[in-house]
Amino acid sequence: MDVTNRFVLDFAERYARSHAGARILDYGCGAGGLVAAGRGAGLEMFGADVYYGGSDTRKEAEQAGLFGGVIREIREGRLEFDDAYFDLVVNNQVMEHVADLDAVLRETRRVLRPGGTLLSLFPSRDVFREGHIGIPFSHWFRKGSRLRFAYTLTLRALGMGTWKEQAPTRRQWAIDKLKWIDTYTRYRSRREIFAAFNRHFGSEFREPDYIRFRLRDRRGLAPFARLLDLPLVPAAATAVFRKLAFLVMVSRKEPS
Repeated sequence: MDVTNRFVLDFAERYARSHAGARILDYGCGAGGLVAAGRGAGLEMFGADVYYGGSDTRKEAEQAGLFGGVIREIREGRLEFDDAYFDLVVNNQVMEHVADLDAVLRETRRVLRPGGTLLSLFPSRDVFREGHIGIPFSHWFRKGSRLRFAYTLTLRALGMGTWKEQAPTRRQWAIDKLKWIDTYTRYRSRREIFAAFNRHFGSEFREPDYIRFRLRDRRGLAPFARLLDLPLVPAAATAVFRKLAFLVMVSRKEPS
């Protein structure tokens, strides 16, 4: 399990300790690794995903025996759970893939109980590195741009770029990966993101919590986590982290 999922699991475990009987949903759960880990840790955890064409995770969830039970498919934007069913909803690197952010947040709000919590980790448009293909700034160019293609191909030729599945040539790699991010990602400005979340929730930002967790997760770096207790350091660290990685938002559904 990667460090972001470990952070989300740690958040869920701490939440469950202070909210007895909490039900938790992993929105955009993919193959269900986090759901399985959460249930293995004693959490009442469920998952949901749209299972779009750019991933084989539905098959993996079926093979794990999770699909159709603790993991449900999202159909036409609707979660197969009752109103106010969950105490906590988490999502990790999901919101940059949804076409209609307001609709997703509205549906998430529906399944959260009053006072419930939403944890979201995902990048905004101004992040430097496109995390899915590993080419910096590739998501900043106009779609279909020849300059973007040449830039991506050049960086790939220099050994940059990440992807599980390789292509027969560097050129084909650039074609395939740019097509993937054009099809399956929807990067938004921070202003758009914050406005959408504020329409449905009250939110606060927890990037320092994630940075602290990550430092403590690496041998030899744990002492540096103490720097986040110094004045001005959290704000500076947040500004840099958002450019290099993603947002960390904790949102709450206010009681009616």
